[in-house]
Amino acid sequence: MSKKNAESGAQRFDKYYREIYRDRWECLKDAMLKDSNPIMLSSSFAKSESADCFDEPYYMDKASILAACILPVKEGDKVLDMCAAPGGKTLVLASKLNGSGTLVSNDRSASRRSRLAKVVDTCLQMQAKRNIRVTGHDSSTWSLYERDAYDCVLLDAPCSSERHVLNDAAELSIWSHTRPKRLAVQQFAMLAAALDAAVDGGYILYSTCSINPEENEKVIGKLERKRNGLFEEIPLSKMVEDIKEGVLTNTFNSLYVEELEHGSIVLPDKSYLCGPLYFCLLRKHSSQKGQNSGDRAATGYEENDI
Repeated sequence: MSKKNAESGAQRFDKYYREIYRDRWECLKDAMLKDSNPIMLSSSFAKSESADCFDEPYYMDKASILAACILPVKEGDKVLDMCAAPGGKTLVLASKLNGSGTLVSNDRSASRRSRLAKVVDTCLQMQAKRNIRVTGHDSSTWSLYERDAYDCVLLDAPCSSERHVLNDAAELSIWSHTRPKRLAVQQFAMLAAALDAAVDGGYILYSTCSINPEENEKVIGKLERKRNGLFEEIPLSKMVEDIKEGVLTNTFNSLYVEELEHGSIVLPDKSYLCGPLYFCLLRKHSSQKGQNSGDRAATGYEENDI
């Protein structure tokens, strides 16, 4: 048996992420092994002028709330939450819409979609959920049946979820470095579809709860190469500060938002156990700019992506 095959999943995992985070890895790993500090969602996070739109309490990681708040949704917008389950970010978006416009909350998994629908139904007051439609499409092929349709698109993509893996012995035992590579291909296809789904001038927020650059900034970098000139990345530092100042409870002041080559990340070792959460905000240009959009497969896949 080779040395590589003899290594346990935990050993492979530790070696892989130690190479990425080096001296920081032990502190980061220790933070991810501890319990997170979720807080109760409130309409104030969306800077809504309406009364609280929640019927039942819902608890979320602060970093996840911050990411959803960054997407510049305004009342009357048509919004798509592409991978919406379990539903927390949909609740934030619904609060920002305040019962206006349209919110399509999508999840391909039937079981997760059922949980999503229950969260929407139980947590939101009637006026806040009347504009929400729960769907079950494959996000990676969204552009096959709907393009140039949404003012704002949120893609909280399926990812390696390293914090979950670290705290699940069964998941950790089977971990392989091929997992993030496989997920990155899927994430790129979803992000390409999200770009196609947005209207000209529309916004796309890409996020994951992964700590892996392959699933985060490198996915954005790949989109930049493949769809050159079709979008711009929006700087986040001022937006983050504006959101922090706009929340009366100073909820987000404990978050340390680290800027990366593309996007930003919140890691639990420097943010009082909040995160991990990566996010990057894009704005779509006119389809007439940059390369010929007809040169791309509708799903975002190409032969060398598989």
